[in-house]
Amino acid sequence: MQSFDVIFKRACKRHGGEKEVAAQLSKPKSKAALKKIADDRWLAGMTRAVFQAGFSWKVIDAKWPGFEEAFEGFDAPRVAFYADEDLERLVSDKRIVRNGAKIKATITNARLVAELAAEHGSAGAFFANSNPENYVDLLDILKTRGSYLSGGSAQYFLRSSGVDSWIMSSSVVAALKQAGVVDKAPTSKKALVATQDAFNQWREESGRSLTEISRILALSADG
Repeated sequence: MQSFDVIFKRACKRHGGEKEVAAQLSKPKSKAALKKIADDRWLAGMTRAVFQAGFSWKVIDAKWPGFEEAFEGFDAPRVAFYADEDLERLVSDKRIVRNGAKIKATITNARLVAELAAEHGSAGAFFANSNPENYVDLLDILKTRGSYLSGGSAQYFLRSSGVDSWIMSSSVVAALKQAGVVDKAPTSKKALVATQDAFNQWREESGRSLTEISRILALSADG
């Protein structure tokens, strides 16, 4: 497996130097900042990621005030107890994208947020205390306990919320293949463990976050 230094130097060579690469990096939020995020914002973030998947992000952005109104501010305990009449109301609400399956997913994810708040004091506390070295476990929790929160949807939700995360874009997959970590997009448990191990090693070598390493990988990829 290639060292992080080799990958970083390749990214710098492809993009004009260290300053140019640094300008394209972002860092995750601190644990304290994550804890301050209200439960309704976690549900809102999940919902935005779910509805953006396979759809125009610009349309979702334009309709987002309508989503906030239709889902009553994404109050998790309230949405978690939506009944059939609420579902009927939402699938007819022109303020939002009327996708029945994703509306149902929002109700399921409201239950997840409410459960995390009950278990950890708040959803923010749960996400703040997640460990980057076990990021695949966090992804698994979202996949198994949530709805439509797998793959890119979960990763984009976490990144947009400020949680330390990787996003498995085509460029990151290409970089992982080039580094000798995987031979295709990591979806199996074995491949995900290998990816996590690689990121953990690069974190130790560089002192950087998953968020930064993920972006540097993307910048280093050939093509």
